Amino acid sequence: MTAGLIDIGVNLTSHRFNDDREAVLAAALGGSEPALAAMVITGTSVADSRAAVALCEQYADRYPQQLFATAGIHPHSASDYSTACHAELAEQARHPRVVAIGETGLDYNRNFSPPAAQERAFIGHLELAADSGLPLFLHERDASARQLDILSQHRDHYRGGVLHCFTGEKKALYGYLDLDLYIGITGWVCDERRGLGLQRLVAEIPAERLLLESDAPYLLPRTLRPKPKDGRNQPCYLPEVLATVAALRGASAEQLAATTAANSRRLFGLPAAV
Repeated sequence: MTAGLIDIGVNLTSHRFNDDREAVLAAALGGSEPALAAMVITGTSVADSRAAVALCEQYADRYPQQLFATAGIHPHSASDYSTACHAELAEQARHPRVVAIGETGLDYNRNFSPPAAQERAFIGHLELAADSGLPLFLHERDASARQLDILSQHRDHYRGGVLHCFTGEKKALYGYLDLDLYIGITGWVCDERRGLGLQRLVAEIPAERLLLESDAPYLLPRTLRPKPKDGRNQPCYLPEVLATVAALRGASAEQLAATTAANSRRLFGLPAAV
């Protein structure tokens, strides 16, 4: 059912995978009928981005066309952004396994970094995307108006991107679509409490702009049965998100898996399926 499915956002460097990272990879990518065809490991700091690339290299022989990474600094840590960080991210962006700049954007929900620092780091990432030619891997919470404004000002300089883990309102969705961005959907859509608004919107996302992601170890799909006792999400559970999105769109899971995988390969420049 899920042949070819691609997970565009996995926090595989998380400490929650330290004890069984190899098994997590095998559950998603191994065996005769793997759950996924490929995954993109999310970088959320300079060190984390470096670790994501290292994982791609570590498992290159076993998964030669299945593991990729992003390079960036999450808006929560935007206060750490500096000239030296910018230079190192630019170096990481040249690695053949790095396929996007980010996670980057604005998060006014918690403001772990001041808004001014977030905007400064965000603009730095936009410059990295322009210089590298890589798409953006975007985060946003409670900041859609300002984020859309900044993205619009720089639209001629970056070649596209994805609004990762979209959970926003209709106005924000169409704002991002108007900028030719892709929309990433996670297990949030499987949540019968918080996900109702997204459930109503997901059918409005054009098929050619839709991407799927686990955001593991976070956002375990609440519809998953049986539920893991530790509450940890894994990339091998992405078919649960696929099934929910397919049902909400009135589409077949098989076709949706193929469509979103093709979208992922197009956006990130991933190799064709073997």
